[in-house]
Amino acid sequence: MSTVVPAPVSAPTSFRFRPALLLLFAGSGAAALIYEVVWFHLLRLVVGSSAVSLGFLLGSFMGGMCLGSLLLPRLLSPRLHPLRVYALLELGIGAIGLLLPTVLPALSRYYTDHVGEGLLGFTLRGCICALVLLLPTMMMGATLPAIARWLDTSRQGIGSLGRFYGANIFGAIAGTLLAGFYLLRVYDTMLASQVAAAVNGFVAVVALLLSVSSRHVPQLPDAAAEVARAPRHLAVHVAIAASGFTALGAEVVWTRLLSLLFGASVYTFSLILAVFLVGLGLGSTWGARLASRVASPRRALAVCQAVLVLAFVYTAFVIVRVIPYAEPTYVFQQHVVENPLVRLPWDFVRCTLAILPGPVLWGMSFPLALAAASEGQHDAGRLAGGVYAANTIGAIGGALLTSLAGIGWIGTQHTQQVLAAIAGATALLLVLTQRAVARPWRVLAAAALLALIPVAAARLPAVPNGMIAYGRHVGEWDSLTDYLYVAEGVSASVAVTYSENCLNFHVSGKVVASTERLDMRLQRMLGHLPSLIHGAPRSVLIVGCGAGVTAGTFTDYPSVRRIVVCEIEPKVIDGAREFLREANHGVLEDPRTEVVLDDARHFLATTKEKFDIITSDPIHPWVRGAAALYSSEYYELVKQHLTPGAIVTQWVPLYQADTASVKSQIGTFFQAFPHGTVWSSDIAGRGYDVVMMAQTGPMHIDVDTIADDLQNDAWVRDALAEVDLGDVVSLMKTFAGQASDLKPWLADAQLNSDVGLKLQYLAGLALDRYDDAAIYGQMKRYLRYPEDLFVASPELELALRTALAR
Repeated sequence: MSTVVPAPVSAPTSFRFRPALLLLFAGSGAAALIYEVVWFHLLRLVVGSSAVSLGFLLGSFMGGMCLGSLLLPRLLSPRLHPLRVYALLELGIGAIGLLLPTVLPALSRYYTDHVGEGLLGFTLRGCICALVLLLPTMMMGATLPAIARWLDTSRQGIGSLGRFYGANIFGAIAGTLLAGFYLLRVYDTMLASQVAAAVNGFVAVVALLLSVSSRHVPQLPDAAAEVARAPRHLAVHVAIAASGFTALGAEVVWTRLLSLLFGASVYTFSLILAVFLVGLGLGSTWGARLASRVASPRRALAVCQAVLVLAFVYTAFVIVRVIPYAEPTYVFQQHVVENPLVRLPWDFVRCTLAILPGPVLWGMSFPLALAAASEGQHDAGRLAGGVYAANTIGAIGGALLTSLAGIGWIGTQHTQQVLAAIAGATALLLVLTQRAVARPWRVLAAAALLALIPVAAARLPAVPNGMIAYGRHVGEWDSLTDYLYVAEGVSASVAVTYSENCLNFHVSGKVVASTERLDMRLQRMLGHLPSLIHGAPRSVLIVGCGAGVTAGTFTDYPSVRRIVVCEIEPKVIDGAREFLREANHGVLEDPRTEVVLDDARHFLATTKEKFDIITSDPIHPWVRGAAALYSSEYYELVKQHLTPGAIVTQWVPLYQADTASVKSQIGTFFQAFPHGTVWSSDIAGRGYDVVMMAQTGPMHIDVDTIADDLQNDAWVRDALAEVDLGDVVSLMKTFAGQASDLKPWLADAQLNSDVGLKLQYLAGLALDRYDDAAIYGQMKRYLRYPEDLFVASPELELALRTALAR
């Protein structure tokens, strides 16, 4: 016999406290998203930013939430007061949140001491992520089933549970925006963690106070009866898992495409996530109301999944056919666009227009699934935990398979077609298993779905080549451009184009290298300048392959025995090897070259190798994550891998930047290398790009020896002559300053450190600015002839003084 206590005595009280609990659950969501941003930021610095590392991070985070939602209702008795359990969970999350920023450095040291190549390194990455994230995320995942036991499984109770889920999502929106636009921009990860922990503490205290003034009488169902009823709802659990799969898969695809159009800054990622969460919050709120009113929640869930097929077509169309032509530079005047208070809200509106329908439908699906699975279920905690776990398992699969395999293997268009087909198949499954509907109607609905899926998939538009190559610069989607190579990789989209007698190399929607003279001048300076000053480099490390031109400069030096190219995206290597072979001297096929497919910081942290030259030419620092290659900790890591007398160079863009972001880059470099120097690659003297160069101690450049080397080495001389640097005076007059002279200008520089990566927030606000001439003009005011830097004969010294005085 089944023993079930009827309606719980605490049910009326639970509804009386519902406004307070909605507020508390919103607080939980806000804290959780702040932690997610902070923990991903910190852990990426430990295990790297490669696709494998990010997969481990995401799997550990969401896997913990899934386990928590499943285990809590099975391990904790329903007799325990739900609000007290909820309060203890929040206190536990807050305590761990406070500890992690201080514990992670110790774990980082252990990881870098023990990580190795192959399976060992692969396994250790996963273990570190799981060790750090599993316990706090299990607690996060357990909060929904914990609070669910404060309700019952009636339609009114399910409706309230759906509203709690919606409140949690709206809190997550606040957490996302607070972390991305304020806490990390103005402060750092430590303070952000403290704010999140304070929210956890407040939520826990209020929940405990509410528990004191309320009585909880649990429902105690017969476990055997629950097991017997489980198969009845298998289709619902499969459907909500598929819904999670398509939701996270679509988020990955749409984030990739929209970041091409908006610029892949930290602000763009925060905006996209916020819009996605807005849709989920609205949908779950509306779905909760619908779940308490409709006769068949299962049928409503099927309709949501069917309409999702059309939502995929709508979003794909808007992203590639509408959003590019609503670029702010085509709507507002340039000086207005440069104001982030105009651009960011405009991007938010465009993002909302493009992707909102899908998240609304996914948000509606969750409370409808709860209602559909509630029949015969008496433990609201088990009900919520089971549905939430199924949804999370699907989400993990969707995120990992889409990011690690889907986009890289079949591209964004075909990935969206697969996701749309899964949504249609989910609706078909629910229709065919809906016993309450007459068979003819089920057959008719199934036939309609079978017709809808291929028609909708066929109408999903392809992503234009111009969008992959030029991103938000839609005016450059020139029909005369010859697209030689277009590929969507796991980490970035890559293209090689030919126009106006020039090869262009594109990564993430922007030109990062080309065979145009100005770009070739920079790329060759990054290699030839340190090589000539060093005299006889034997081993070099190039951070960021790009077109491979910088790496190719080292093939001109017989002393070089080893060239290590560290690149995170394999498609970059493929494009450079096949189409830029002449410009990069075939370096990627040179027997001295080793290509390391990894995040450069992770490679340096885990290798014991040292180099005579380390040159970094990463993507622009406003691109999310790139600022980690401009931080104090990165430069300290670089110094650990320099041989005696070794030289380090670093590219700094003055375009798409402002004074504050440039000062941050140069000031941070000079903090690590107090005798550092700056060199300008621009022919017109406007700056545009500069190169920072330093040794661990004072640098002395033997100008006469370099002049002799250029005279005796035709390969090097001719390579530099092609970019107007073929003689020693032309090369040395690119000198643009040194640390001792620029110290007054850099007095207010905001240094970039791992704890906050301030640079990516500064640079992200300036991606539409072209103040390069003004910034370089400020630097030139401090330019003095470097008495202690150049060692030259009287004739050469006079020539250099004359050249630098211009």
